Amino acid sequence: MVRHWWQVRAKETGWKKKISVNGFGLLLTGGILILLCVSKFFEGGWITLVVTGALVGVAFWVKNHYRQTQKKLHRLSELVAAALADDAIVQEKTPPPCDIHARTAVLLVNGFNGLGLHILLAVVRMFPKVYHNFVFVQVGVLDAGNFKGADEVENLREYSRAEVEHFVSYMVRRGYYTEAHIALGTDIVEEAAKLCDIIAGKFPQVQFFAGQLVFKDEGMVTRWLHNHTVFELQRRLYRHGRAMLILPIRV
Repeated sequence: MVRHWWQVRAKETGWKKKISVNGFGLLLTGGILILLCVSKFFEGGWITLVVTGALVGVAFWVKNHYRQTQKKLHRLSELVAAALADDAIVQEKTPPPCDIHARTAVLLVNGFNGLGLHILLAVVRMFPKVYHNFVFVQVGVLDAGNFKGADEVENLREYSRAEVEHFVSYMVRRGYYTEAHIALGTDIVEEAAKLCDIIAGKFPQVQFFAGQLVFKDEGMVTRWLHNHTVFELQRRLYRHGRAMLILPIRV
């Protein structure tokens, strides 16, 4: 919290008072920790230090892994520039009215980025002229990084809405009926499943799509760190009798 108030000091009027309170708490708890470690070091305190240090090390390793993965995904960002350039020259078409009985592709995305465009272009390439409706679903995750007040939650909502609207604009210009649905929550699977139920209730002939990262040298750790959300959502949809196709994204 001390670091947070220091980072937002330029736009937070009462940051000095807040950083003082949290700073006092930091000194107090930090002092207690140091005293206990010193006084109880040979009575088992060293075990606490070793275990805590190991957990901190694992946390830093996981963070570094995700950072390296993000760098590998950077090449997919080239799809965004290509899509925007193509969008500027494409001959705009008039989208048809909503036909709820037409085949509908529902794509789960996490922003107008290379991952989402990879899924979209793969669906269009694999199933040419099959789907006449496209629906994009995005869930904004509320966590410790953004759950700091009503303003931050509203900013996340607006950001999520703006991201899926890029997909809507992209497909509308190409003559497809397109919708976007967003939700905010702490559980991505739960919120996405709710949106999928709503969409499936509107469009009878619906097919869900999502992407899954595939690593060149995949091991137990990479499977554990990356393979939970999409497969859990797939199982949830299967229990409701709905099909979900997971498209591989090689990194």
